[in-house]
Amino acid sequence: DNDKFIMMSCCCKKICNGCAYANQMRELEMKLLPKCPFCRHSAPESEEEAVKNLQKRFEANDPVAILEMGLRRHKNGDYDSAFEYWKKAAALGNIFAHHNLS
Repeated sequence: DNDKFIMMSCCCKKICNGCAYANQMRELEMKLLPKCPFCRHSAPESEEEAVKNLQKRFEANDPVAILEMGLRRHKNGDYDSAFEYWKKAAALGNIFAHHNLS
């Protein structure tokens, strides 16, 4: 269920909402700047910055980023592009892309 986790745009790792909340509370209590709990990259300050991070992962052939790009295209009604992104992610071994293609 996609509502129970978030994807970190910097490294394309997924974290459950409870763990993300615990990390945010730790950062607040210790007066730390928001960072990714996996790669420690600074949290994006805008949607544009998050998309830029995702694009970097896409260019590195990260199958999760490629899947996400396909999901975004599909959500915007660009089904042909979504199909192409999912084909590429599936070729890189992403099982969720295989599922979306079936």
